Amino acid sequence: MITPPIKYPLSESAAETLRASSGRLLSDVTAESARAGDISMADIQISADTLRKQAEVARLAGYPQQASNLIRAAELTAVPNAEVLRMYNTLRPGRATHAELMALADSLETNYHAPECAHLVREAAGVYQIRDLLQK
Repeated sequence: MITPPIKYPLSESAAETLRASSGRLLSDVTAESARAGDISMADIQISADTLRKQAEVARLAGYPQQASNLIRAAELTAVPNAEVLRMYNTLRPGRATHAELMALADSLETNYHAPECAHLVREAAGVYQIRDLLQK
């Protein structure tokens, strides 16, 4: 059987397959369940799978940059929030050396299986070096 392409909005074209970060079906995350106190933070966080589906929609629609952003977002769902904030601060101009940025990229790839994010950090390290934006 050939699966038809996923179309936007996903809530209409793929509703039966969408799950929250918790694994709960998105259709089970309702205002009623929230009022009943039956919703956790993970129930309202997007899952990596949903982000990958959105990336596929973007790619098929001719938006490769948006697709790449969504793939990186999917990868980052595996990274704890505190670590994402630390990474963000490290990536600010003047905050890290080239070696620190390369170590961050290695960590993304090795610890979090985030090759696209690692590639972006390596690219940023090169640009920071050219533009003299590395920590002195």
